[in-house]
Amino acid sequence: MQLYRPRRPGRISDGAIEAAQILRTGIGLAATAWLVFRYPLQESASAFALDRFSDAFTAAGVLAVAGPVALVAFVLAARSPRRQLLWRRLGAPLGGFAGLFGSGLVVYTLLREDAGVRLTGQLGWLRFPGLIALLALVLFVTAFGLASVVLSVHFVFRVGDVHEVLPPLLSPLLAWATFAFQACGEGPVAAPASVRLLFLFGPPLSVSALSAWELGRLRRRYGVTVRGALGR
Repeated sequence: MQLYRPRRPGRISDGAIEAAQILRTGIGLAATAWLVFRYPLQESASAFALDRFSDAFTAAGVLAVAGPVALVAFVLAARSPRRQLLWRRLGAPLGGFAGLFGSGLVVYTLLREDAGVRLTGQLGWLRFPGLIALLALVLFVTAFGLASVVLSVHFVFRVGDVHEVLPPLLSPLLAWATFAFQACGEGPVAAPASVRLLFLFGPPLSVSALSAWELGRLRRRYGVTVRGALGR
């Protein structure tokens, strides 16, 4: 899924930053597993899994709406000729947006009012092979779409290809937006209030702290700053 992985030539790739992100993700998964096994679920296991997928879709939706606005604002805040350079780099995140929306549009078009089935019905004796091909296409695009949701959130729609400071700037926005949605609902487990608050505030606070550390490391190790990114 190279469509979602930043790969601009010359982009700063710091092993410590990537390791810290993986470590935070691992700690989060381990903590979630402990929470589920330590306290009884207030919903079925399938509903719990569906809620976790919903969180990923929510995060992708927030990025899909806020991401382009933040990118355009960031580029417009830059001085020329830095602004022209950033404009040219916008193709990378636009490709990520197109992949996510394109996969969803294909599935919606094929399944809407059985459009795919009606289309294969016009193929005559090729109707059965057409149905098999249609099913394979829907399964592939659905899997691609689900992977796109996860990867687009993980790589923040490849905004790192526009500039290295953008992922740590946008990640807290994503984390706190997800927090706002989760705060409006009930917790998935019957845990004490202190534990629920810890798991509610822990993710956005840890993402914010990691982003601040990442920005600091970029400044100290590579001389990369937000002001420098804007040419100011």
